[in-house]
Amino acid sequence: MIRAVLVIAFLLGTVSAQEVASIGPAAQVRPVPENYRFPNGETLHYSADWRIWQAGEATLSLQQNGTEERITASANSTGFVALLFRAADTFVSRFDARTFCSVLFTKHTEEGLHKRETMIHFDEGRHKAVLDERNLRDNGVKHLENDIPGCVTDVLNGIYYMRTLPLQVGATYLFPLNNGGPTVDVKSYVEGREDIKTDAGIFHTVRVSVNSDADKLKGRGKVWIWYTDDAVHVPVQMRSQLFWGTLTLRLTRVDK
Repeated sequence: MIRAVLVIAFLLGTVSAQEVASIGPAAQVRPVPENYRFPNGETLHYSADWRIWQAGEATLSLQQNGTEERITASANSTGFVALLFRAADTFVSRFDARTFCSVLFTKHTEEGLHKRETMIHFDEGRHKAVLDERNLRDNGVKHLENDIPGCVTDVLNGIYYMRTLPLQVGATYLFPLNNGGPTVDVKSYVEGREDIKTDAGIFHTVRVSVNSDADKLKGRGKVWIWYTDDAVHVPVQMRSQLFWGTLTLRLTRVDK
């Protein structure tokens, strides 16, 4: 269940009927500003709540890897929810530090009876996302290739990509995202400012709704991310509202 937040934060939701103040004439990944400093060495810790229960814990960390940046995320169910549905997942995203284009995305997922190893290679030159997946229970394999428009984000670096944007209230930023299947255009609309209290403190934030126009994703739920209202834009809270309930991740600690 925790993994769902990290993934659906960019793949689910409905689009608000707002005027679009986009990055460009179409969805695109904007190059990193020259004066931007990546928060390398930062690890964000979250607690997850599903309905009235604590569902588990998740982490996000960023490290420099030569000319690339490397995001590592983990998600584990705990307590009562773990008795209903065990989840122990690890994700890694590598992306170009200058362009923010995804290079490689890997997933090790253990969710209930499902155990899989997945690798998605983003071949910008061939305009292809190449997915190779192995089912760890029966050794079944899957290979897929899908078109991409050159530079795309993935479900992890998309969270960090939005941290580089101005996030001006009332603006909508468009960018392409790929999770191994068809590429979707993501719309992140900055709804307004809000003070958020978590175990890590009280934060002045901007609330961003994250949606897509893709036919398969319309009407499946709503997703929001609260970023600190400053130049760093730390994601202090993430929430998905789906037919099976509301799942919320709240920041508990920041390690640097």
